[in-house]
Amino acid sequence: MVHRHDMADIPSSPVPSSPGRPAIPQGIWALGLVSLCMDMSSELIHSLLPVYMVTVLGASLLSVGLIEGVAEATSLLTKMFSGVLSDYLGKRKLLTVIGYGLAAVTKPLFPLASSLTTVFLARFLDRVGKGIRGAPRDALIGELAPPNLRGTCYGLRQSLDTVGAFLGPLMAMGLMVLLANDIRTVLWVAVIPAVLAVFLLLVGVQEPQSTHPVGVPRKVIRFFDLPRMGPAVWWIVLLGGLLTLARFSEAFLVLRAEHAGLPVAFIPMVMVVMSVTYAVSAYPAGWLADRMSRRPLLVAGCLVLIMADATLAVASDVAMVLVGVGLWGIHMGLTQGLLATLLADASRPELRGSAFGVFSFVSGGALFLASMLAGFLWDQFGPSATFLAGAALTALALFGFVVHNPDLHHLKNE
Repeated sequence: MVHRHDMADIPSSPVPSSPGRPAIPQGIWALGLVSLCMDMSSELIHSLLPVYMVTVLGASLLSVGLIEGVAEATSLLTKMFSGVLSDYLGKRKLLTVIGYGLAAVTKPLFPLASSLTTVFLARFLDRVGKGIRGAPRDALIGELAPPNLRGTCYGLRQSLDTVGAFLGPLMAMGLMVLLANDIRTVLWVAVIPAVLAVFLLLVGVQEPQSTHPVGVPRKVIRFFDLPRMGPAVWWIVLLGGLLTLARFSEAFLVLRAEHAGLPVAFIPMVMVVMSVTYAVSAYPAGWLADRMSRRPLLVAGCLVLIMADATLAVASDVAMVLVGVGLWGIHMGLTQGLLATLLADASRPELRGSAFGVFSFVSGGALFLASMLAGFLWDQFGPSATFLAGAALTALALFGFVVHNPDLHHLKNE
């Protein structure tokens, strides 16, 4: 059985608690609003970028897969190093600020881009910023959140993040209509919420007390230290990697809708639909994760992803594509906050950043391979092959998860 390593002793933000269950700390709400603003900025850009690369810059689907795979994998791989560094420093906020700050300063590169190379550079740097902030921020949430509200706090942060993810495409769609499809001008608007996110982080989040044991010299985490994270952490890392391998870049959802005939001005609707279902499902999933066995939630998330892929593979019109996109969002809501909660519960406080970093390292490699495979299958055999492959990989991951049937006491809120 996995112990919590005295995580109840980790201080949280000094917010008055109601009788019974403690209140969600102010720092969690602030981090959620930071995520909302930055995702609004990022998704405003990303909802238009795949179509811009293909229709304006003449990129192939394999090129889109390469750019998206490298960008997202870079983000996830960078998290490993920032997570380890945050453990060494015993601080989380500094790296979180640096990561959000880098993402903010790279936003102007998108409207300034005139070639695929510039788009690649902008996307790469933006995802480096995301990678730097990711693991320290996730570890920070685990330290600010009361232990019996971790699922709720991760779910809340994920929901607010996803609210921004559908507000951004809504803004993009409205501005595209208002500005007669002037993509460059629309992309400039994304700079505003990115700057606001950094401001909210600076003033709204306080660094908790260091998790580094008093009197113990600091040392860099080395490869041979990683087994100290425990078998529960490694099982969650493996599970997250398998699910990521079955789920490629969301750019292919946008391109699937365009392929089905959705007008360019309304392409952002794809991310709106996905983000709404993601936001609506993430908080309830986190709430349930604090009150029941977590295995059924993981199984449900896998089954919903299979349904999403199957729907997208056979869709013959835009409405059917949007149904598949909505199911994709529900899958994300059921699994992403839950995996973060499991990882925070299973990891040692002084190695929590490293645990999130290793999780992201494995997921980053899986996402790169998945996006490359998706682009290759689309170019060679069409969109149906891409999504059928995703369904098959998800089914394989689910089969392995059920058949292996490990001791999953750590998947319950004990």
